[in-house]
Amino acid sequence: MLPILLKTLPFFAVIALGYGAARRGFFTPEATAYLTKFVFYFALSAMLFRFSASLSLSEVLDWPLMLAYAWGTALVYLLAQGVAFWRGISVAEAAVEAQCAVIGNVGFLGVPMLALLLGPDAVGPIIMVLSVDLLVFGSLIVILITGSRDGRMSLGIFRTVGLGLLANPMIVSLSLGFGWSALELPMPAPLDEFLVLLGAAATPGALFAIGASLASKSAERLRVAGWLSFCKLVLHPLAIAASVLLVFPVDPRNGAVAIAAAALPVAGNVYILAQHYGVAPQRVSAAILVSTVLSILSVSGVVAWINKLPV
Repeated sequence: MLPILLKTLPFFAVIALGYGAARRGFFTPEATAYLTKFVFYFALSAMLFRFSASLSLSEVLDWPLMLAYAWGTALVYLLAQGVAFWRGISVAEAAVEAQCAVIGNVGFLGVPMLALLLGPDAVGPIIMVLSVDLLVFGSLIVILITGSRDGRMSLGIFRTVGLGLLANPMIVSLSLGFGWSALELPMPAPLDEFLVLLGAAATPGALFAIGASLASKSAERLRVAGWLSFCKLVLHPLAIAASVLLVFPVDPRNGAVAIAAAALPVAGNVYILAQHYGVAPQRVSAAILVSTVLSILSVSGVVAWINKLPV
């Protein structure tokens, strides 16, 4: 595990640098918001477009992997929701807590870190995992929150979900990249160099932004944050491991990548949704903070374990 930990430490060191800069007031919340926008809309989009444009959708589209990941994720999602209902909280709050339990920081942290730790072949499975997160569970939370407030399901909910997906730069960049690949268009050298240059800013920019955003996070309600972090860092990868190793006929290598992706800490976009809808943002904030700190060891442990699996 130590060699893996040493490889992950630089990633978490950049997160710590961003955290320290924001805590000391050197990097303001406004600066963090604009850095996050730059990474989300430009640098990360360039990275994802270049990745997907160099891949064939028919080669990376792995239905057994996507079904296995969705099935394992749904188990933990339902467990977190069940515990939330047992505590007597609302449907909207339960949906937010369930989202914390299963949605990891695949875009900002997983793509750059897992590609380095597991090799370039991991990019395809990571994109499949990201697609399930965005399309299935990213839609589900909007449907549950909006439906619970309206008291019924309506076509307007699905219009909101559809527009939200179309406005997500990660979905747009992946779709455009796979479209480029399907048309077998050549990648002009200047365009490729532009994407490499812009995409190179995604990793340090995203990690720094994660750290800076953590500086404004609250550690209130640690008991709930600890439970949600346990779901995300322990139960989620265990459920995915059972799903890809025992239930579905998944390629072992791709399954290992899915397990590693499931071990990532709670994603920052869950907080954005919680804040947007005014549903338990402080609870999500604490879960992100706790899970990110604990993931320094947990992610290294999971990656060390899957490297021992027969592939």
